[in-house]
Amino acid sequence: MTHTLIPISRNHRTETTRNVYSVLNGTVCLSCHRDAPHFTIDGKLKDILKVTPGACLQYAVIEGAVRPAGEPLTSHFQKEFVGVLQKFLLREHRLVWNSLSRTWADSERVLHHRVNAVPFVLVGSNETTVRVLCPLQASGLYMETTHEKFHQVNYGLGDIIGQYLSGEKLKGQLETEEMLKVGTTLTGVGELILDLDGTLNLRPPSDGSQYFLSITDFDTLLGEQESAALRWKALAVAAALAGAAVLLWVGRRYYYELKVRWEREQERRAFERLQSEGSRARASGSGSEAPHDGAEEHIDNACVICLSQPRNCILLDCGHVCCCHSCYQSFPRRRCPICRQSISRVVPLFHV
Repeated sequence: MTHTLIPISRNHRTETTRNVYSVLNGTVCLSCHRDAPHFTIDGKLKDILKVTPGACLQYAVIEGAVRPAGEPLTSHFQKEFVGVLQKFLLREHRLVWNSLSRTWADSERVLHHRVNAVPFVLVGSNETTVRVLCPLQASGLYMETTHEKFHQVNYGLGDIIGQYLSGEKLKGQLETEEMLKVGTTLTGVGELILDLDGTLNLRPPSDGSQYFLSITDFDTLLGEQESAALRWKALAVAAALAGAAVLLWVGRRYYYELKVRWEREQERRAFERLQSEGSRARASGSGSEAPHDGAEEHIDNACVICLSQPRNCILLDCGHVCCCHSCYQSFPRRRCPICRQSISRVVPLFHV
């Protein structure tokens, strides 16, 4: 009997990575699954491999009943259940206070994870057997839940007060046991080889293709892979559309900002041109009259916004004179700060 103990953190990362890899690689290798030859485990299988180059089929599908090569494993909770693979998982469930959403969120932590395995074969007709190698590296659903129990925690008054102070509530522990039972019909998809001693083996493909073990038949397994591939394609299309929408929105905002800057620059140049033309006309018409006191005029006619520049523009159509043209261009909306009426255009103000 082989007992494999997997560390908690390492196993959790390995299982997560394996699940992601299984979905992605299964999507890529869907055509390989469709084209994989389906063989019956019987005496003819050895003859087929003998005439195959290298006595190896790179990707093949077989189905057979599970039988241990030695002493089987017995369930710790259901003594009548025996199998060849056994996984025990103990998880702790907690409620953690989220200060942002002001709610309690469920949190899960793996406390213990143990996997036991014994060598096993798949048995077909005429008692022909195929030994399954590296079953823990396979993807797919090939284990059944034989035990599941939640141990709830009883709280005292001190525990409740401590939970609210720490922001964590212990809900309890969930223990589960899964087994690949003896006699289960198992579908295997992988590399099929014939050893020199005449033993048939199923192992992970050497070209990196996905290795599958499943308690469902191959048609169901293929349908699940097609559904997963379709979901991933739909998700990829949705992500691409969302990315294109975001880029379009950013591009539109950038174009709008450039347009607003260009319009304001054109407006500023037109305003300065009108202002300079008016100043030249006023200078030619005034002749030799004494100039106004610029400092006194600036104090009496200061912009109500910046208080540093003179009021030099008229807001139309309301006609209010309250600010300089620089402050007008910084308005977030084209509305008069006095009467809140919309501003259609701005013309220079000339003092006579």
